[in-house]
Amino acid sequence: MSFFDTIPHSDLLRSVSRRVSDGAMLHVLRLWLKAPVSEKDEEGRERMSGGGDHNQGTPQGGVASPLLANIYMSRFLRAWKDRGMDARLKAKVVNYADDFVILCRGTAPKALEVTRRWLKSMRLTLNEKKTRLCDARREPFDFLGCTFGPMAHRTEGYWFLAARPSRKAITRLREGVSEVLAPGNMAPWPDVAKQVNGKLVGWANYFSYGTVSRAYWHVDGYTLQRARCFLTRRHKVDGRGVGRFPADEVFGSLGLINLGVRRRAALSHALA
Repeated sequence: MSFFDTIPHSDLLRSVSRRVSDGAMLHVLRLWLKAPVSEKDEEGRERMSGGGDHNQGTPQGGVASPLLANIYMSRFLRAWKDRGMDARLKAKVVNYADDFVILCRGTAPKALEVTRRWLKSMRLTLNEKKTRLCDARREPFDFLGCTFGPMAHRTEGYWFLAARPSRKAITRLREGVSEVLAPGNMAPWPDVAKQVNGKLVGWANYFSYGTVSRAYWHVDGYTLQRARCFLTRRHKVDGRGVGRFPADEVFGSLGLINLGVRRRAALSHALA
């Protein structure tokens, strides 16, 4: 079960009541937490969750669920700080909602033991499939779409610590580009290019920190390939369209954004 599904109502409302004194609002929250929710599982089947007989979980997709989850998670974060775990274990918690990593200096097993014990007292459990100990100087880990850890320099061959877009993040973007450049998209090319550029720019704005040039290169290559396939089908051009639709034209007059060129231009402007 996920974090949102296991938050106990009584403890959550106790945490909320420390911040909200309006009794009417607290009553509405109690009713909202008990509301039945119709949703689809991973296989697309309809299922019901929540309801009056449930005493844990926040409604999936509810506008207040992320806020309530953060309020409940703050109990763990505040205890970590108030009990001096940063100094005692040389361990810092970095979190986004229910996703978190603990950065340690030689105390990782103890930090993990404390985390399990404290979350159990909050009636929560760690997702063991996603929880592991690792030496980030020697092996990578993923967090919030990024991969952190050692990386080989592309030309010099030496290793360094880096933050870069994860393979999963790149795959998701490629899938999004493919959805727009699908054969069934009959929109005019300027509209198609605008849709693709929206996905590219939004992704690049998020993944703008760290060692991103290699990821951008892969994304640009994939975008060029998919755009050529799309255009050759639309214009009934034989072959792969390399000669008919060169990269300079696809990323030029045809209007698609080249992330690598865009980044280099931004860096040059910043240094000017």
